Amino acid sequence: MKHKEIEEHMAKQTKPQKQTSPAKKPGKQTAVTASIPIEVDAANLPPLGMPAAQFLRDYWQKKPLLIRNAFPAFESPIQPEDLAGLACEEAALSRIVMHDRANDRWTLRHGPFAEDEFPGMPHQDWTLLVQDVDKWDADVAAVLQAFPFLPRWRIDDIMVSFAAPGGSVGAHVDQYDVFLLQAQGHRRWQIDNGPNPPLGFRNDVELKLLREFTPTHEWVLGPGDMLYLPPGVPHHGVAQDACLTFSVGMRAPSAAELLGDFVDTLAADADEALRYRDPDLAPPADANEIDVAAMNRAVEALNLLRMNDPDRLGDWFGRFITVYRAAGEVHPGGEQRSRIEIEWDLQQGATLHRHPWSRMAWRRAHGKNAPARLFVSGQEHLLPADDAQRIAGSETLDGAAYAALSEAGRDRVFELLQAGHYHLTLGDEEEE
Repeated sequence: MKHKEIEEHMAKQTKPQKQTSPAKKPGKQTAVTASIPIEVDAANLPPLGMPAAQFLRDYWQKKPLLIRNAFPAFESPIQPEDLAGLACEEAALSRIVMHDRANDRWTLRHGPFAEDEFPGMPHQDWTLLVQDVDKWDADVAAVLQAFPFLPRWRIDDIMVSFAAPGGSVGAHVDQYDVFLLQAQGHRRWQIDNGPNPPLGFRNDVELKLLREFTPTHEWVLGPGDMLYLPPGVPHHGVAQDACLTFSVGMRAPSAAELLGDFVDTLAADADEALRYRDPDLAPPADANEIDVAAMNRAVEALNLLRMNDPDRLGDWFGRFITVYRAAGEVHPGGEQRSRIEIEWDLQQGATLHRHPWSRMAWRRAHGKNAPARLFVSGQEHLLPADDAQRIAGSETLDGAAYAALSEAGRDRVFELLQAGHYHLTLGDEEEE
């Protein structure tokens, strides 16, 4: 099966369908309207329709928001046939969700998928989802430039879904913030923004679908419209015609995940001499009882491992968050060029491009005159703050940006290049 045949089949799926409702339907509200609007038009101030500080104050992790024209005149940088081709790749994380409406049965299959599967897919009631599309497609990754008001290390990925008419993944709830950008076609979204919505899951499907879902608001989104949902808001999206949706999801580790990694770090760094001690031991009333004094000593032993140093704590979190939920790893490339050659190429117009799987963040140290930390995919590097900030904030480094780094910064960039975190693009677009 050729990729062209996938393209022809997906093109049939995306033929215009008869609309069952207008694409720009006002919000249907059955709940009491809040004091701040739940729907705005961002045409004059994309992508939020308001200053970022106002959005963060009034909506972020507090209230959902429908943003019409968040990306005015938006044209999807990826087509359904491209997504189908990506879903056939071994390294891509992909799923297909199908819904048997007559029997309310849901089927979940994981990729990679064979190319010859797509021409035989039904014309309705299925969805293809591919994670981390921003890592595979630079044009999709460029969408993230519209979110500078969020910490970059907080953004996880852009998942892209293609849905045939009627396609859905069912009513569900996410435990992280998400921006749902409509890229092609139209999708009807329903949300339950009421207090204490029921969150019990069905036990008859592999997916975590809600047993009960009573929407309070309903909209149909067209290209360029975006729905923001804070964690814990039940929602349900159904394709009105063949459509593409971009889901910009956040990294939100659970307390258990944070604690697990934190404890592992404490245990790995612990001095064996730090132990349970009882120099104040007195004859017990009952030798078999674990009394209050014993429990107090146990707490004291645990307190010896507390990470009270803010730099140690910050270093742990920087390492943790730059590997959390990473779906791919960076590996060194093939033949390595010498540093003299690399620096000569940069002077002649070459550019260093960061590997899409490489995650970077940086942190200032608390200690006076202490170096900053640059975190790269779980590894920390000590650097001057200016260098750490420039490197973490730059997807690409040209000759001028490289020359502006200190000697320590240039040393680190070359080491990262050797480790695979950058690749070199020459002035004539040839990649090394």
